[in-house]
Amino acid sequence: MMVTLTFILYLALMLVIGIVAYRRTQDLSDYVLGGRNLGPIPSALSAGASDMSGWLLLGLPGFAMSAGYGAIWLAGGLLVGTWLNWLIVAQRLRTYSHRANDALTLPAFFENRFGDKSHALRVVSAFFILVFFLFYTSSGLVAGGKLFNTVFGIDYQVAVVIGSLAVISYTLFGGFLAVSWTDVVQGLLMAGALVLVPIVVLGDLGVSDTFNAIEAKNPELLDMFTNADGTSITLIGTLSLLGWGLGYFGQPHILARFKGIKSKDHVPTARRIAVAWSGLAMAGSVLIGLFAIAYLKTGLGDNETVFMVMVDALFHPVVAGILLAAILAAVMSTADSQLLVSSSALAEDFYKALFHKDATPEKLVLVGRVAVIVIAVIATILALDEDSGVLSLVSYAWAGFGAAFGPALVLSLYWKRMNRMGALAGIVVGGVTVVIWKQLEGGIFDLYEIIPGMIAATVAIVVATLATSEPDAAIQQQFDEVVEEIRS
Repeated sequence: MMVTLTFILYLALMLVIGIVAYRRTQDLSDYVLGGRNLGPIPSALSAGASDMSGWLLLGLPGFAMSAGYGAIWLAGGLLVGTWLNWLIVAQRLRTYSHRANDALTLPAFFENRFGDKSHALRVVSAFFILVFFLFYTSSGLVAGGKLFNTVFGIDYQVAVVIGSLAVISYTLFGGFLAVSWTDVVQGLLMAGALVLVPIVVLGDLGVSDTFNAIEAKNPELLDMFTNADGTSITLIGTLSLLGWGLGYFGQPHILARFKGIKSKDHVPTARRIAVAWSGLAMAGSVLIGLFAIAYLKTGLGDNETVFMVMVDALFHPVVAGILLAAILAAVMSTADSQLLVSSSALAEDFYKALFHKDATPEKLVLVGRVAVIVIAVIATILALDEDSGVLSLVSYAWAGFGAAFGPALVLSLYWKRMNRMGALAGIVVGGVTVVIWKQLEGGIFDLYEIIPGMIAATVAIVVATLATSEPDAAIQQQFDEVVEEIRS
């Protein structure tokens, strides 16, 4: 009863935030980027919370429970990727997206950056966003379904629908402001839960007894260079885990936080907050999975439920309700961002670019809100499969975005010679490589698809750019102005 009450209060708070944000949302810029007026703290926490999603409290602890210290490779790659993304991309994207005709979405940025009058860049980019976000958003809804199913015993399919309705409700009304404000609350709640659970376990068992218990069950789990079965971690396996960090450069829902920050001067502060939050959250997540090996007497049928099982075993129902709400926070903080970016792609990059160039701001916001519902319904249908794994769904979408947009974005911010054909080639080759590589297996094809995808995309960009004419003088001048503004 207390757990149920806690969840109801939490959802009510998120809806109140959505209503307040709704009253401050006047046009598409407000709906998509909050009027580019976020301070460093909400920008950092929102980027972190929208990044981590339900996999931080389900997928990563479950992986750590299976792989032990091997999970450090995955967490370490993600932490380095977070830092590099803020360091390399944030300031330049904030500045360049504003100069590039105030581009609100990533497809619009590519179009304006390269002066693409054909709209090919914009439409192709929006297509890949919609395709991969269906899988990514679905992963969050799977996490929500597992939460409600495990905690309340609700039928899994019904639980997925409940979670979907919760996310749709405040994304639909408040847009970027609602998403970002709720992400601050959710980010703090997630970090608190991830730190508290390992501390309580160590308080119950003691440090030495905890690690002795893990070693007694399987000493291989305390060696980051071996798999749980005692075999050595291969080079392909290690690179695949570290390669997750490469995905940050192409995640539209994270990049939106860079565009929405109030000033490029806020970026260094936001970077320090974001990296600290991510490091703390991922360390706690790995430790939960690791300590569960010692704490739980028997294994779990689904390791991705380990956080929920640990919370239920360790805490009073009132505290457990608050901590379990952190999972809902993780699910909502990412699914809402993904729905927002997807709806922005449909409203700004399909509807406005192809069908109604003179659409009013009010009309575009309405189209964006309708798109939220449509995309959420499709993602919900995909999530209804009870055997879906959170981490596996995330890994596919993460690789797709990283390969399709990462090389194209980074090079567009740093390479003056890059042109429209190079960007188009990189996006298509990167996205298609991930889709094809995912279908193959054995030998080199066991390598995480993001790595070959990003390599192929980078080569395609360089070759296509050098094989075609240079950008016109106005585009090159704009590049120089951006570089000068960054240095000033």
